[in-house]
Amino acid sequence: MVILNIMKILFVCTANIVRSYMAEAILKGKLRKAGRTDIAVASAGLIPMNGVEVDKTAEQIVAEMGYPLYGHRARLLTKEMMEEADWVFVMEHSQKEKIKDTYPEFASKIRLLKTCSREYDGKNGDIGDPYRLSPLKYRQCFSEIYMSIQGVLKCISNTGN
Repeated sequence: MVILNIMKILFVCTANIVRSYMAEAILKGKLRKAGRTDIAVASAGLIPMNGVEVDKTAEQIVAEMGYPLYGHRARLLTKEMMEEADWVFVMEHSQKEKIKDTYPEFASKIRLLKTCSREYDGKNGDIGDPYRLSPLKYRQCFSEIYMSIQGVLKCISNTGN
């Protein structure tokens, strides 16, 4: 019997209806296209929006770019999610600090997603929230997340999973 060691990646943003949803959709899509089944991907938010549907502009852009993830509903971050995750990627420094304050025992798992991007300049690691802004802002956000996911994939490949 072969037991696969499944890596668990969790993306977190404020409400889990735009950025962490986009990150989950992109990574799941890339893993699916590569035939990878050794990585589980999920997302959550820091404010109680349980059950709220994904932002329609985010859903449309993700689908247009070839990474559809339909039926997503917002989930609130829990201690159980933190326990299960191998890596927790956040969109903003303030989110990282909030999670570290709430769950200090998991601080070593938390990382700013943008720091994985080859575009990261070592300064501002935040990926801004485009919620209720123009479609251009959503596309810029998608691009930042996409470039960061490329870096995450390189990290995963280097860990032997």
